[in-house]
Amino acid sequence: MAIEEERKYDVDPRFRLPDLAGCVPPGGVVRKRGPKDLVATYYDTTDLRLARSGVSLRHRQGDDQPWTVKLPSDVPGTRHEVSRPGAADRIPDDLRALVTVYHRGAQLAPVTVVHSVRIAYDLCDAEPAAGGRVLAELADDTVEVLDGDRVVRGFREIEVERKAGDTALLDRVGDLLTEAGARTGDFTPKHVRAIGPAARAAPDLPAPQPLPGKPSAADVVTAALRADVARILAHDPLVRLRAPVVKAGGGRDTAVHQMRVGTRRLRSDLRTFRPLLDAGWVNDLRAQLAWLAGALGAARDAEVLRTHLRGLADRDPLAPLDPDAVDRIDAQLAAWQDAALATLDDVLAGERYQALLTALLDAAARPRLRPKASARAGRALPKLVTRPWRKLARGGPDAVPAGKLGRSATDAEWHAVRIRAKKARYAADAVAAALGGRAAKLAGALADVQDVLGDHQDAAVAAGVWLDIARAHPDDTALVLTAGRLAERDRALGHTLRKRFPRVWRAAARGKLTSWLD
Repeated sequence: MAIEEERKYDVDPRFRLPDLAGCVPPGGVVRKRGPKDLVATYYDTTDLRLARSGVSLRHRQGDDQPWTVKLPSDVPGTRHEVSRPGAADRIPDDLRALVTVYHRGAQLAPVTVVHSVRIAYDLCDAEPAAGGRVLAELADDTVEVLDGDRVVRGFREIEVERKAGDTALLDRVGDLLTEAGARTGDFTPKHVRAIGPAARAAPDLPAPQPLPGKPSAADVVTAALRADVARILAHDPLVRLRAPVVKAGGGRDTAVHQMRVGTRRLRSDLRTFRPLLDAGWVNDLRAQLAWLAGALGAARDAEVLRTHLRGLADRDPLAPLDPDAVDRIDAQLAAWQDAALATLDDVLAGERYQALLTALLDAAARPRLRPKASARAGRALPKLVTRPWRKLARGGPDAVPAGKLGRSATDAEWHAVRIRAKKARYAADAVAAALGGRAAKLAGALADVQDVLGDHQDAAVAAGVWLDIARAHPDDTALVLTAGRLAERDRALGHTLRKRFPRVWRAAARGKLTSWLD
């Protein structure tokens, strides 16, 4: 999978391309290619579910890999691009699966054919024969929309795509084009322009909207559910591609983790907002989400264990572990991960999952609100956070209060507090957009609590896994010894986290963070 970053410009048929030589660095060259005929057939559902969501699936004659899917990206001006070989009369199975969240089982068929005559220019940092790199490609396309052999409309556009260069190069080229009379495009794909207004209609997943100045509880519920559903759907294709996720701060995560978080958050928000929603509808949807979360959880647990293993093995460089034994343990975890991902693939390919996608889109568009959801957010929402907060802070007949969670408590008791902390944190998160800084600060403090408890749970689970692997290989002395040392390190890590917990809990339980709760 590639990330495509490009700029589009509308130009008149008589537009004259300016000299691009000043855009390349000293020693660079501009190499002209073409013209080249490109005939692209775009596939979609009858109601244009892909196009309306900013997605395209096409077959383009003349390309080495003629089948291409383009998916939206979180970064403006970029798209995910996946290409495959294949005959013109059959959509590759993996590309059809890749856009499942958009077609949801509906038939895909040709919806428009676009003929382009392309003249391309490679902006290089040196002569290609001397090993120069292509920094950017400018494509000057004269486009015809075809209905059979008949041309029904036409236009000309210029695309500038970043290759090995940087965004500053795209800026320089863009400035030069606009000075020559080009008009900055709105990043409308060719097939959307070709199809017309129907392809610009609203997507099935409503776009996020800012809350009004004085939101109702219904406004907050609807916004939260839409954000959760969007998170699940956005990461489905990346899960199928096994693609990494680039986070806002530049760090990386896995798509499985992000999709699982979206599923968990939606289940949590449905529970938090249950008093404002139809209870039967909430229960049915949460049950289906639990099924999906189970499949995602198995794959995610293996991911976590593998990352944890490497960090734990490197924790004490003065007492290194047997690297071959660590590799054998990792191989076992990798096998578990592969099996879990194969099961997840089967889940995502099934009709039950397609039905769940339809239910999620319906929840985002038309949540089953009760009349009391019309109340002002400031009046209705604090009590919804109060419930999970009290269960966390005060405990119950069979639940230890978070503030009394002692170092000698069992792993199960620590895990139970972790679950309640996550519920309270997600509840505060869900209302923070409407209730402001108080809820956001509480959610942030509870995130710190959750992190400590989560790390403790990871260590406790991992310690058991290392011992299970050792028991399964009693004749592998090096592995048994290494697994035992890993388990000891995890138990020591757990004790360190138990010492750290009271401090983060006191920070979260301060009166100035919780005084707004009912």
